[in-house]
Amino acid sequence: MVQPYLMILPTDSRGRGVFATADIPAGTTIEISPVIVMEQKDRGHLDQTRLHDYIFEWGGELLQCCVGLGYISIYNHAYLANCEYEMDFENEMMTIKTVTDIKHGEELFINYNGSYNDSKPVWFEVQ
Repeated sequence: MVQPYLMILPTDSRGRGVFATADIPAGTTIEISPVIVMEQKDRGHLDQTRLHDYIFEWGGELLQCCVGLGYISIYNHAYLANCEYEMDFENEMMTIKTVTDIKHGEELFINYNGSYNDSKPVWFEVQ
């Protein structure tokens, strides 16, 4: 389920992103989407492809990885994000919820560290 008031649009500096086409209140579930889970042995192969930029670590021990379907893998990163994601390992699903009020035309961000306000450097800033 991807809410109809979400749209993928080009960004100035990050390729594409997810944007709101309506105002969205804080605490709104805006997406629930399945993921494709891959085993640890597949990660090395994926890391050498363009998909590396779109996968999430997965599982209780973070030994697996996944690609989110829906818009999941298109949300850009922000350290103080306006959305957060939740992983449902058992059902192989991810949910995106807003943590602030979102205005029409605003880009939606998640924090790739898992918590919407985690300031630990993410992988592409460490390299």
